[in-house]
Amino acid sequence: MTKMVIRENFWEKLNKPIYALAPMAGVADSAFRQICKGFGADVLYSEMASATALAYSPAKTLEMLQFNKIERPYVVQLFGSEARHFAIAAKRLSHYDFSKNRSGLASSLASPQIPDGIDINFGCPVKKVAKQGAGAVLMRNKERAREIIKAVIGSTDLPVSIKIRASAGKGADALEFLNHMRDLNIKAVMIHGRSMARGFSGPVDVEIIKKARQYFNGIILANGGVVGHGSAEEMLRESKADGIGIARGALGRPWIFKAVRTGQSVSRSPRAVFKVALKHAETAYKLKGQQGLVEMRKHLCWYVQ
Repeated sequence: MTKMVIRENFWEKLNKPIYALAPMAGVADSAFRQICKGFGADVLYSEMASATALAYSPAKTLEMLQFNKIERPYVVQLFGSEARHFAIAAKRLSHYDFSKNRSGLASSLASPQIPDGIDINFGCPVKKVAKQGAGAVLMRNKERAREIIKAVIGSTDLPVSIKIRASAGKGADALEFLNHMRDLNIKAVMIHGRSMARGFSGPVDVEIIKKARQYFNGIILANGGVVGHGSAEEMLRESKADGIGIARGALGRPWIFKAVRTGQSVSRSPRAVFKVALKHAETAYKLKGQQGLVEMRKHLCWYVQ
């Protein structure tokens, strides 16, 4: 039987405000995370990983979740709809050694390279995720969501966090959701201030993020609409959050983390942008070879915008 090792809650060690790279499917791979870390991102989230895939056929997903120790603190985000799948996935992530490229077995002679936390996605509005009963639609089924959170907490010694939406429809807003989970040992919550119906555009409900403090005592990260220092300052001031999760604002502009921290402009000269894009491409090639360059195409489009 594998011995459970109690690991520290890294969230408590971070200076505030916290600036996190929010999870983005198909975007937030190790190469992009490393570039963002170089510009001062405090916490890095993985791409969304399927709990079901990790439970039954984990090889490709574990390869996708590979990370470098310079990316710490690194949080793996899971999505799915079955509590038992989450339990298996959480246990596997808690013991899989990401420094071992082949077997993935943690060595008893050295500390394994394990993620710093596990996050559960209750915020994705994408239809193909919703059809699986996963993502933001789970906010409408609070009992199942609760089972999933309890399953993860009971299967790992890593700090567990969640990502939610301001609303997923009638009777499924962030405050009701957090109130239903308030007795669970959740260490952090990232709240996207837009409803599930609005997706990734439109106004951000800063007030509901602010009110979340009445129902949750852990770390609160505000998410949505941050594109520079001004919008970051406004979000922090209005939401009273402990930090910010930046997603689309970092596309083609990973230096946004330095900009929001220092008050600098996110605008850069073409030469400066080129140097960052080149370093990103070199990192992607080093990690994934030719496939890394193929996947860089979308990033290059964002860089040249």
